[in-house]
This record gives sequence, structure tokens and C-alpha cells, in this order.
Amino acid sequence: QVQLVESGGGLVQPGGSLRLSCVASGIFFRIYNMGWYRQAPGKQRELVATINSGGGTNVADSVKGRFTISRDNAKNTVYLQMNSLKPEDTAVYYCNAGGPSFGDWGQGTQVTVSS
Repeated sequence: QVQLVESGGGLVQPGGSLRLSCVASGIFFRIYNMGWYRQAPGKQRELVATINSGGGTNVADSVKGRFTISRDNAKNTVYLQMNSLKPEDTAVYYCNAGGPSFGDWGQGTQVTVSS
């Protein structure tokens, strides 16, 4: 049974930073492509960043230069470091294992950027 447990969300002021973590269990983590997606109220879920099993990354243009995705295979954990946060980054952030079409999802963690 696959479990993805996100943590690290919260309320932060514009310009601040947060680091999200996602701990995976029930999968052979090191061979999985992992990703972070987000969904703001009234909007569709969108890609934030992905990291493949070899460590290659893909980051959405809207967060490029501000967000970094990384993974620690020894800890079965994928991270999303978010810097220079903006109000438009406010959303529920979801961890994904195995791709958005057929993969598994975490329960999400709320990120709110507001003064």
C-alpha cells in the first residue's frame, strides 16, 4: 500500500521561504519519478516540479529560480524548497509518485502566502 505523507506547509509572508517534505512508503522509492503539484481555489491542479529516478529535474516556469526539488533516496523523501514566495503561490501542494495520470498522491499540505 502506497503512502505519501507531506509536511512543511503553513502561513508565510511574501518573500519568505518554506520547505515541503514528502515521505513515501510502500514503493521502491529510488526508481520512482516524483513530483510536486499544487491546486489553488477555483483552479486546476498544476505541475510545480518533478524529479526523476536519476535526479533530473523539471520546474514550472512560474516558479523557476525560486523553487528547487530534490530527493533523498536513503530517507524515501522528496523535498520542495520554496524561496521568494508570492501570494500567487498560495495553494494546496500535493506530492506525487509515478506520474499524474496513474500515480499515487499524498493528502496535500496547505501553503498560504499573505501579509
